[in-house]
Amino acid sequence: MTQSDRTAFTRMFAPDGTVLLHPDRPAAKYRPLRALRNFRTLMKDKEDTAAVFKIFESLPSKDFMPRIAELALSEQGERLRQTEAWLPDILDDHAALRRTPKGSLAHAYCDFMEAEGLSAAGLVAESDRTGRERYPDLVEWYINRSRDTHDLFHILTGYGRDALGEASVLLFTHGQQPSQGHLLIGYAGAANIKKMAKGTKAPVLGAVRQAHRTGKGAPPLIAQPIRELLARPLEEVRQQLRIPEPTLYRECHRVWQAEGVNPYDLLASSKPAEPELLAA
Repeated sequence: MTQSDRTAFTRMFAPDGTVLLHPDRPAAKYRPLRALRNFRTLMKDKEDTAAVFKIFESLPSKDFMPRIAELALSEQGERLRQTEAWLPDILDDHAALRRTPKGSLAHAYCDFMEAEGLSAAGLVAESDRTGRERYPDLVEWYINRSRDTHDLFHILTGYGRDALGEASVLLFTHGQQPSQGHLLIGYAGAANIKKMAKGTKAPVLGAVRQAHRTGKGAPPLIAQPIRELLARPLEEVRQQLRIPEPTLYRECHRVWQAEGVNPYDLLASSKPAEPELLAA
């Protein structure tokens, strides 16, 4: 991003006066070697969330600011900021979510989060531990919304929290919010999984490619009214968002079961990390 572009973004405001890009927010720096070092760290322990954050920080997307401006300064973005100002409060209110009809996205979300011992607030806390400075701008709103919708991606796509499931979710996300960080962790991670499952016949690379295609074909989840989607039947939401069954991912699990491979043992730790999915 040129200095003139940056200056222009600092002069754009939402109707309520919130600036698009705070002038004090540091410019992102492209540091591929730092990204590679942290990727190696992540492959040793896929629960090292700090390494995930550093990968994304080191590989900033050139179209990140235009993408934020397109949503945040639109009428839809304004509605979302007014009705869903802080998604963690909505997503962690399981009592309210459970009052939606059975079979809803909300019920599936609660089932997933409770089974995995996760919470939206927990992901916020992981993000806060990185020490990243916060700024009162629309970039912050977009980053937060990207992070807070991550676990919904798991529910909507059908990808689990095993290493292949996380790689698939990242490539689905790249299809929606492109960044080199998604590509690095997604495809290089899948290659490492294939290497770890020596001699496997599971279509690992085919599975992540399918996830990538699905993400490209689906409308951006970040721009959807999450509160409304939560109340609707899960299958209906998947159809609306054009998200088909993850057939190759499930085939991988079927093959691994036959081969005696535990998908949670394909990288160093037993559970995958929950990365803050921002494309900064």
